[in-house]
Amino acid sequence: MKRTAISDQPSCAAFWVRAVAEALRPEGLDLQALFAEAGLELAALKDPDARFASDNISILWHVAVARSGNPTVGLAGAQIAKPAAFDVVAYTMMSAPSLLGVLERIVRYVRIVSDAARVDVNKDPEGFRLTLEIAHGRQHVPWQRFGFFLMTFLSFCRWVTARDLRPIALELAFAPSADMAPYKGAFKCPLRFNAPSNGLLLSPSDVMSPLPTAHQVLSEVHERIADKHLQQVETSPTRLRVLAIILRRLSDGEPTRAKVAKAMAMSERTLQRRLTEEGTSFQQVLDDARRGLAEHYMGRDDVSLADIAYLLGFLDKSSLFRASKRWFGTSPGHRRALFVAKGPYRAAVSEDMD
Repeated sequence: MKRTAISDQPSCAAFWVRAVAEALRPEGLDLQALFAEAGLELAALKDPDARFASDNISILWHVAVARSGNPTVGLAGAQIAKPAAFDVVAYTMMSAPSLLGVLERIVRYVRIVSDAARVDVNKDPEGFRLTLEIAHGRQHVPWQRFGFFLMTFLSFCRWVTARDLRPIALELAFAPSADMAPYKGAFKCPLRFNAPSNGLLLSPSDVMSPLPTAHQVLSEVHERIADKHLQQVETSPTRLRVLAIILRRLSDGEPTRAKVAKAMAMSERTLQRRLTEEGTSFQQVLDDARRGLAEHYMGRDDVSLADIAYLLGFLDKSSLFRASKRWFGTSPGHRRALFVAKGPYRAAVSEDMD
């Protein structure tokens, strides 16, 4: 599988990035300049096998918001149902017997769309909750990126059910922006901010509704094709897959090699052998992930050094101090001060740990 603009991090499929570009085009933005500023090659969207670094997609959204001055940029485009945005995954969802089947298949095949993304569906007293995670590397994942995915998915569900599907709520793990009225109008449901996760809450009656496009025979064919595509993604470099899992789990504490190997459905010995073949080790990947996140969080004034230690999976601030000395040759407080001097971030420096 060809990878365009990829280093060693999670990526997004060309068809998904093309959907983003199509949603941004009506905003009057210069896509060529926008992609270039984000470190992406617009012409590569024509290559169906290309994949784009997830961090660069986050930069693309940051730049689009900055250039347009519109915090809800791309939302209007996401409301237009485009099955092509999900490519082969769309066929598996279309042939599912019910909306529940659609949810189950986006959970299973979302990595074809982006191996930085993880979707889960759980039933609770409120209904069926679909949650979306996007692993971040050195770039903060803007809330607009979550909103675009969820709106694009909801638009597909409305199209495939032939109904004006209205969720119980849209949940965002962010504070509300200046004007969120367009989001309320697009999702046609209450908005919940500062939620534990990003996602959609759907009613049981909607989720269990049958699809007019359901087709058992085609469903089996489509799933076989999707499984092959998923296998291609899953056979990407082991280091990349380990990194994605570590980034998702760091805030829950230091992920062990045993837990990561289990998540990848392989033994610890196999995991270590594959990493060795790629010239690295589990500990090195873990250290690289922490260093990248540390650089990101130290550039933000809304995250304390104690919180950074927690988000990096350290037991205490002293562990962060030792790691910062090793990574950057200085304390976390001094490293944070460098961001202030360089800009564009304005980071608090009152928590120097000397």
